[in-house]
Amino acid sequence: MTTDNNLAIVDWEAHNPPTDLIFDDGEPLESNRHRIAMNVLIRSLQQLWSDRNDYFTGGNMFIYYSSSQIRHRDFRGPDFFAVLNVDGSNPRQGWVVWEENGRYPDVIVELMSRSTAGIDKGIKKDLYEQTFHTSDYFVYDPFDANSLQGWHLDHEQQYQPLTPNENGWLWCRRLGLWLGTWEGTVDRETAIWARFYDVAGNLVLLPEEAAQLEAENAQLQAQEAQVQAQEAQAQAQEAQAKAARLAARLLELGENPDIL
Repeated sequence: MTTDNNLAIVDWEAHNPPTDLIFDDGEPLESNRHRIAMNVLIRSLQQLWSDRNDYFTGGNMFIYYSSSQIRHRDFRGPDFFAVLNVDGSNPRQGWVVWEENGRYPDVIVELMSRSTAGIDKGIKKDLYEQTFHTSDYFVYDPFDANSLQGWHLDHEQQYQPLTPNENGWLWCRRLGLWLGTWEGTVDRETAIWARFYDVAGNLVLLPEEAAQLEAENAQLQAQEAQVQAQEAQAQAQEAQAKAARLAARLLELGENPDIL
């Protein structure tokens, strides 16, 4: 999304909001890897919360929040954001604050590049802290595995840097998840991606990863069932063989096994 370094922060005048908003500036993401990285975060959270409808997550979508922003065409489109306790079923072209009861994103992740790092950790960070009051803000460059940083809004509405755990992950309080890195192949591109992890340290899976895991578990269960069936058959055969040996022994002793 395009950016304007001369950012003027003005609250939206609640009366007479505009209806002719632009939701696409025609600017592509920095790279294909940035596009994949954005979708990894969005789709994995949707997979994790597939049974929930009380949140919205999106990326590279405009967030409209003030009249000054509209006048200056100061488009703001975080690469990933999540808003909790909202109706997730509503169709949205973008996030329009005055149509969302004044709600701003609870969590934002910006996927940096060398050309945007200064803005992402400067102007945007100030905006998300001072105007959006976004609880958790993270930045990551998909081409730099050591670039992950994050901040949490304290009681004085100021960002405090997050301290990574022993794995280098950062805790996202609003989502109740870790944000860390993971090396692997997604959409035929191998890289070190920003990924969510649950409290126990398990990777939050993409839909295709969850489907593959489910298929592998089903195959494993089928194999275990087959082994159990073979063991049961072997036990039955052994019991039959034992009964036959007993009957033969009784015949040798002159006993009629049928009356036993």
